[in-house]
Amino acid sequence: MANEEDDPIIQEIDVFLARSLLEKLYLFQYPIRPASMTYDDVTHLSAKIKPKQQKVELEMAIDTLNPNYCRSKGEQIALNVDGTCTDETSTYSSKLMDKQTFCSSQAASNVSRYAAAVYKKGELHLTPLHGILQLRPSFTYLDKADAKHREREAANEGGDSSQDEAEDDVKQITVRFSRPETEQARQRRVQSYEFLQKRQAEEHWVHLHYYGLRDSRSEHERQYLFSQGHGLAENTELIKSPSEYLMMLMPPSIEEENEKPMAPSNVLSMAQLRTLPLADQIKILMKNVKVMPFANLLGLLGSGTDPTAVLRCVQQVALLVQGNWVVKSDVLYPKDTSSPHSGVPAEVLCRGRDFVMWKFTQDRWVVRKEVAAVTKLCPEDVKDFLEHMSVARINKGWEFMLPYDEDFVKKHPDIVQRQQMLWMGIQAKLEKVYNLLKEHLTPKKQEAQSAHPLLVSGEQRVNMAKAKVKQNFGQLEKEFQRQKAEMKSNDSSAKPDVANIRIKEEPVSVEEPMDTSAHEGLSNGLVNGLHPAQGPLDPVNGHLPGGCIDRVAQELKAFVSSTFKKQFVLTLSELKRLFNLHLASLPPGHTLFSGISDKMLQDMVLDTGCKQILVPFPPQTAASPDELKVYALWEAGDTYDQHRQVLLEIFSKNYRVRRNVIQNQLSQECGEDLNKQEVDRVLKDCCVSYGGMWYLKGTVQS
Repeated sequence: MANEEDDPIIQEIDVFLARSLLEKLYLFQYPIRPASMTYDDVTHLSAKIKPKQQKVELEMAIDTLNPNYCRSKGEQIALNVDGTCTDETSTYSSKLMDKQTFCSSQAASNVSRYAAAVYKKGELHLTPLHGILQLRPSFTYLDKADAKHREREAANEGGDSSQDEAEDDVKQITVRFSRPETEQARQRRVQSYEFLQKRQAEEHWVHLHYYGLRDSRSEHERQYLFSQGHGLAENTELIKSPSEYLMMLMPPSIEEENEKPMAPSNVLSMAQLRTLPLADQIKILMKNVKVMPFANLLGLLGSGTDPTAVLRCVQQVALLVQGNWVVKSDVLYPKDTSSPHSGVPAEVLCRGRDFVMWKFTQDRWVVRKEVAAVTKLCPEDVKDFLEHMSVARINKGWEFMLPYDEDFVKKHPDIVQRQQMLWMGIQAKLEKVYNLLKEHLTPKKQEAQSAHPLLVSGEQRVNMAKAKVKQNFGQLEKEFQRQKAEMKSNDSSAKPDVANIRIKEEPVSVEEPMDTSAHEGLSNGLVNGLHPAQGPLDPVNGHLPGGCIDRVAQELKAFVSSTFKKQFVLTLSELKRLFNLHLASLPPGHTLFSGISDKMLQDMVLDTGCKQILVPFPPQTAASPDELKVYALWEAGDTYDQHRQVLLEIFSKNYRVRRNVIQNQLSQECGEDLNKQEVDRVLKDCCVSYGGMWYLKGTVQS
């Protein structure tokens, strides 16, 4: 307190933050100049900059008339650099060293703590610096002089030898073919000094115009160092509480952050791995293991991990194949990478690996030749795909490496159903990219496709059938006893005849086949991508409860309404695809998982104010029945409803139309001359252009 009283405040200065030159202001630190170069009369001949590297190169004129300038030394340097001849490529055209080049280097990597300050009329204006560059003399002209000297020596040596000797001097040439570059070699090359130097040299110079200290343009630019507005709203950065100001003066140490382990690439330390967020742990584990059952994943994450959180995270980096989680292709092959074997880009590799994963959702066995024939990839890439998730069997093919995880499928039917929706979307993309035939889409029916691919003897089949009958009998007996107890406690007048209830006993038959219905293909029994028996809402006598029907109708109506307000025109095929993608984005247990039929979807489209447009498709069209059904939003409630209705009437009579016909018809029907922007808006809502003609969305037949 005594010290504060002895040191009173004598003046308070307002501080303002100027933003006009933000990220544009650099501080140049010049070296001490010789006597022949004074600060006031120095002349910049040229200036250029590489913005990305923050590298500047300046050429300054030297006062050759200054008495401190050594003229003989300047002439000698010019002679060594340019020689006796002078042309446009000469560094010193005046045969005298009359200029000096300065190159910059960064004085500090972090300049966020530095600012340029201007004090004027009791106000301090601060402008943050974008960079601090130190300018040092460049002696590249000496390298040029050495190069000239070596050329002269080489010319003298070459002149001494005769032409015959030059013809006899034959050298052997060895031709080598470089191997494909691996990912590790590419990373080492990218991080090498030569590569960085090459990248820096590739950046083009941006030439600048220099303005002197007393130039009017310089005076104008200096005004930007002052804050343009003194209001508090523009200087909120300078209004801090005492604790925030103290934190800015003494920021916390960042050593702890630097000591955090980086995500390991090849070798995983479980102790370090568990210090990372849960999503990063799962991504690293799946990227290294490739295929893993959910139980094993939980075991690696340690006790106390929430299974629900793990399920939510694993779906972001993996897909479900035969009850096991397989890492996604885009995790293994990120964007802007390529194959180490063939150089194929990551996008093509992801499609090929997705095809292999999809084949394993249909069957436990995959043939390598079939994958190579469809994907058109090199054998090494196909082998990598298969080794990620399968094991080679002699004379059989490649078998999925893990058994079918029936426990996970039974415990998490909602996750299984959501993954099926994703696989249906992937299948649709693969069909378009690879033009898959029917033989590729139909899973092969063989013993290896079942959950238990091992051979089962006849005696084992009999024992399994007997055990199944006993299990069913016990369940029916318990159900009967439960119903009997309920009916006894019920006081209502209408009582069913319990004596007529009989328990169905299934006979024991040695010829009863094994039940494999739980492991059929994805396309069996699906309605709009949904299996009726897998919905979260249990039907009662084949019908949903009344409250459930209302909720499903409301959700379905909201989806249809929002979709058509965005798209305006959709075929039934495209609407079903969008609906499946919508289902895949919903949380588990949503009401829409109860099962939506095609008829229910079409009825809801008509109920929301849409109409079916009977487009006259060509007789030779190859479109599917769902692609022939076209629906359009008739009234959207905006000013373009009438224009869209006229356009839809045109396409109800024509399959494709030219633009001038559409524009003339719109002008006649609407009674006004539409400008180009209005016509473009209507066409963009409902149509697409192909080959100079306009079609309704989804009706183009290539």
